[in-house]
Parts: sequence; C-alpha cells; structure tokens
Amino acid sequence: MNNFSRYPKTLSSGIHNTVIALSEVEVAKLFDEDTRSDIGSEAEKMKFANRVNGLVVKFIRLDFDEEKKAEMLVMERLYPVDFRAFELEKRELWLDVFEDELKELHKAGFAHRDIKRPSDALGLAFDNIFLTFTGLRLIDVGISALRSQVGEKLFDYYREQELKEVALFKEFFLTR
Repeated sequence: MNNFSRYPKTLSSGIHNTVIALSEVEVAKLFDEDTRSDIGSEAEKMKFANRVNGLVVKFIRLDFDEEKKAEMLVMERLYPVDFRAFELEKRELWLDVFEDELKELHKAGFAHRDIKRPSDALGLAFDNIFLTFTGLRLIDVGISALRSQVGEKLFDYYREQELKEVALFKEFFLTR
C-alpha cells in the first residue's frame, strides 16, 4: 500500500499507485511495486480512448524516474473544480456532453469500468470524474476494458454496469 506522504508533490494516492505533479501541465501515475494493473496496458487503453474523443485524461508518455525507482504513466494535469459552483443549466449541458462522449467510447469498444468506485475502495463515489472548466473528464483507466480484449459478452456486461453508474452519477451531479 502506498504511503500518501512518500513522494513530494503528491496529488493523490490509492491502494496501488500514487499520482504526483511533474509540472503545471503534467502529472505522473507511479508504478513502483507490483500492482493489479500493468502500465503498458493502461497506457494503451488511455491512448485508445484519446483517439475516440477527449473524455479520458490525455496520455503523454511512459517514463522512468531513477531517483524514485518508479515507472511513470505521464498524462495531462487536470484542475478539477467544484460542480456546485455552477448553475444547474451548465451542469445539465456538461452532463449531456459527458453521456454522448461515453456512448461514443462504448461504441468504439472502450468501457471505463470505474465510474462509481466499488464500495470497498478508498476515496469518494465518482472521484474518477473531474469537472474542469472545459467539461467533465474521466481519470484512472487502470481497470478499463477494450471489447477487442475481453470479447462481446463481457464488454456488454461492463457497458451495462457503467450505464447504471452513470444514472447514479447524473442524480448526484444534478441534485447536490
């Protein structure tokens, strides 16, 4: 388990990985020990989603930090804002775009699989969805799935579960 204070410039830390700030425009998800997700697989899924649309955080590169002895998945740095600061009408528009882009990802064969975190996971519900000044964005594609890798039946199951989670997110996002 990662220690939240282990690295300078830590932004967040989960069970398996820590995300640190590299600059004003880049962050890195550190892979410093055996984790449940593979850095190369996560990078490929992120690049796949980026080719479809801009909903998923942008992949920049894979790197290695000698000092930290950690592999790094480098991506764009997002600055989340509190959705409660925006009028309901704006949130409805952002949500419409989010749902359209998510359906576009599904059609292309990508399912995020972690819209609403499992109840036993650290963090808050829906903390893999950021509201930025340009709209809603998805982060952390570690357990996402590509139809080409998991097959039609399993992908359809993941997509249906995700659509249920989106309905819960919609209620949360519009009624808080």
